[in-house]
Amino acid sequence: MIVFQNVSKVYPNGTQALNHINLRVEDGEFVFIVGASGAGKSTFLKLITCEERPTEGEILVGEQKLSNLRRGDVPYLRRMMGMVFQDFRLISKMTVYENVAFAMHVVGATSREIRRRVPYILGLVNLQDKARCHPRELSGGEQQRVGLARALVNNPKLLIADEPTGNVDPALSFEIVDLLNEINKRGTTVLMVTHEHSLVKRFQRRVVEINRGSVVADSCNWGVARA
Repeated sequence: MIVFQNVSKVYPNGTQALNHINLRVEDGEFVFIVGASGAGKSTFLKLITCEERPTEGEILVGEQKLSNLRRGDVPYLRRMMGMVFQDFRLISKMTVYENVAFAMHVVGATSREIRRRVPYILGLVNLQDKARCHPRELSGGEQQRVGLARALVNNPKLLIADEPTGNVDPALSFEIVDLLNEINKRGTTVLMVTHEHSLVKRFQRRVVEINRGSVVADSCNWGVARA
């Protein structure tokens, strides 16, 4: 699914965000990406989505070599991905239903497909009763579930969750990761960036720790195999 081969990223100001990263994520894995602020986690995600390009090395997503990817083809690569953000990024003037449906509109789905798919996805994240609500009428946890529904509605092969529990309380954090876990069991590859070690310890999935641009730990058990 995702392969980093000797990947480095140096920004124009001289900051080295990633330093010779070698990493492989298989189809269907659930991987926590952890590390302190400034460790390189955000750059790691931006390289996968082609928001940034590596200074050195090769990245493969699926069967696509990103070094060969033309700028005009980037939106097609991103269609295989779903993105969940810490700050929700919902459209305030749209209802829950409309926010989720919008993600299908932009990829050219038909009205019939939208009417069939959106209610199913809202049911999956337990928001079927909130379809006509606007974001301001929802709790933080509910807004994040709308963001998750929007990320899932186009049936992505890869789900990238960037600090998805950062703006919700601890109880809701576990609820959000429980949902991600269920989605992963259905075959979707999940990458989740988090600072919350309690989540990592509870869910016992693969953990990749980045520190100063390098992978310093990669293990199925938090705290094991640290470099």
